Amino acid sequence: MTFTLNELAKHVDGQVDGDDECKIEGVGTLQGAQAGQISFLSNSRYGKYLSNTKASAVIINERYQSKCPVNAVIVDDPYCAYAIIAALLHPDKPVSPKGIHASAVVSDTARIHDQAIIGPLCVIEDDVTLHAGVIIGPGCVIGRQSSIGENSRLEANVTIWHDTQIGKRALIHSGVVIGADGFGIAEQKNGHWIKVPQLGRVCIGNDVEVGANTCIDRGALGDTVIEEGVKLDNLIQIAHNVHIGAHTVIASSTAIAGSAKIGKNCKIAGAVGIVGHLEITDNVVVTGMSMVSKSITEPGVYSSGTLLEKNSSWHKNAIRMKQLDDIARKVKKLGSE
Repeated sequence: MTFTLNELAKHVDGQVDGDDECKIEGVGTLQGAQAGQISFLSNSRYGKYLSNTKASAVIINERYQSKCPVNAVIVDDPYCAYAIIAALLHPDKPVSPKGIHASAVVSDTARIHDQAIIGPLCVIEDDVTLHAGVIIGPGCVIGRQSSIGENSRLEANVTIWHDTQIGKRALIHSGVVIGADGFGIAEQKNGHWIKVPQLGRVCIGNDVEVGANTCIDRGALGDTVIEEGVKLDNLIQIAHNVHIGAHTVIASSTAIAGSAKIGKNCKIAGAVGIVGHLEITDNVVVTGMSMVSKSITEPGVYSSGTLLEKNSSWHKNAIRMKQLDDIARKVKKLGSE
């Protein structure tokens, strides 16, 4: 796709500084972009590359306008503007062929809209509903009585277990498993374990994206709920009966234990652990490698763990950490004498 700079600027409510008829046909980094491509600058650490860029244009805010040696699109948020422009210049390729592939196995009781697409080697079980514009990639399995909303897309090898409800415009990446049993087990007196039936569902709202190899377990009795606009990275574990509020984003390798409730517009960084049965209120940020072991009732930024340092220093500090309780007791005793 090719657009003029003026056409692109209109899509992001930006102003052109330079040749508004400049033709743009692709995107690139400040360091690597060539003529015909547009780049962006949103992080100040990359400002040093602006003066030598070979891009035909750069998306910037007013702060860098006087320093930009090429055409510019001036916006308040260059990164969001870049996301919109990149999608315009590089739209998803159409999927073909249309309809149901000959190798797919589709139940007679499934309700498949005539504008849905089912790829090779898929299995669509009883009473599944696929709405208009749904795309099911190769090798997917959709369990009985599940429903997938309009214009949602499953990439290759996604497994959707029974009774799963997915809203409109969802994007589910390869390897995702939605609706498998949660880790429900009861310990007997003899130390053996009994499986607890997982009888709930998974309900996913509109405009949700789920990254590759993420797992979302079905509820034990009630449902596991992912509200609208949630964005999940790769390799996330979401246990049974978790509830994630609208427009929350969660980065890779985070694990959320059963029945935890996360509010709206939260940002959970990578490799965070969240204990079960707690609540996190709206508008909370949890930084990477943190352990959330109790409820968070006030918005803000929360962290735990220790910063990276040389092993020799870390080992000494780890030993001293174990001594803190004894030291505190001694200080308290000295204060009372």
